Amino acid sequence: MQAWQHLYPALPASRGAETLRAGLGALLGIGLCALGVEAAARFGLSSLYLVAPLGATAVLVFCVPNSPLAQPWSAVAGNVTAALVAWLTVWIVPEPWTAAIAVGAAIGAMMLVRALHPPGGAVALLTALEPGPALEAGPLFALVPVGLTTAALVLAAVLYNRATGRVYPFRQPGAGKAEDPAPRLGLSEAQLGALLDRFHQSSNLGVVDLGRMLAAAEAEATRHRFGGTTCADIMTTGLITMRPDTPLPEAARLFRRHAIKSLPVVESDMTLRGVVLQSDLLDAVAAQGRPMSLRHRSVHRKVSQVMQPAARAVPHDMPIGALLHRLAAQGSEVIPVVQEERLVGILTRSDIIRLLLRGAQDRTAA
Repeated sequence: MQAWQHLYPALPASRGAETLRAGLGALLGIGLCALGVEAAARFGLSSLYLVAPLGATAVLVFCVPNSPLAQPWSAVAGNVTAALVAWLTVWIVPEPWTAAIAVGAAIGAMMLVRALHPPGGAVALLTALEPGPALEAGPLFALVPVGLTTAALVLAAVLYNRATGRVYPFRQPGAGKAEDPAPRLGLSEAQLGALLDRFHQSSNLGVVDLGRMLAAAEAEATRHRFGGTTCADIMTTGLITMRPDTPLPEAARLFRRHAIKSLPVVESDMTLRGVVLQSDLLDAVAAQGRPMSLRHRSVHRKVSQVMQPAARAVPHDMPIGALLHRLAAQGSEVIPVVQEERLVGILTRSDIIRLLLRGAQDRTAA
């Protein structure tokens, strides 16, 4: 019975909206190509016509637009390369080896130019089985009709996918986006790429999308692990605070007296203005070694001049799992917790470590 399970459908059941979206996209894409061919025929351009492998290209660019096999370079360069290799093959290789060599050589050539595209194999086979049009057109057959119609279909896919909420072309590494998942995962783009190579998935998934999937899985696992724990549940309360006009020497005395590493800066109503770290205070003291024109005496300076802004504050009801990446990967040592902009607590790495240890003890006891 288990052996038969390997023959069951591998794809999950498709959602109705996604099925409609992909099918309608393919209809529009091939339809626009057909209209272009018809318009070209009216102007006497008989060399432009539809080739059957375009249907396979439509499946990729509209149904799986995130696949590396469906990207514009893969589609256009892959089909063009396959057509050119097949044209050369029908000139050189005699029957009955023409079809086999055309397909095999086309696959090798597409991989060499990093443009592997499954419909390219069909382009090569079609050219070998029906060599007449290719021999008549010469090497231009790879550009017209194959390259031009593929490019038109890809352009239609770019516009349609983006209009319907899909990312196409897919995300490339090094785009500089703030939401790049690699830093949050602690894995570089090279390491993510090595994972794809290790499991032979480089042709099925892009590096950035792999990072997004792993980051989402990690976040989901974190939420399951910590359940409904929020920042308010583990934050440190009973805080020692300062006003924005507190002199730096007074701030230094507070650090020494209470053996703490950070001091929140608040107004009289506990509205958070910023946070002063020990390192901020040391930087201010170190400035005394600079030329007089570039420094101010720390005795006259206020904490408002050295504090870090309150932009890193988080709401008291935020799930603690959402905060782990910031503490672990972004280098944050302390995070203020606010409720309606008023300071209610502080979260540090120590608070997170205590939570992790508590979870480990619970799991050991179970």
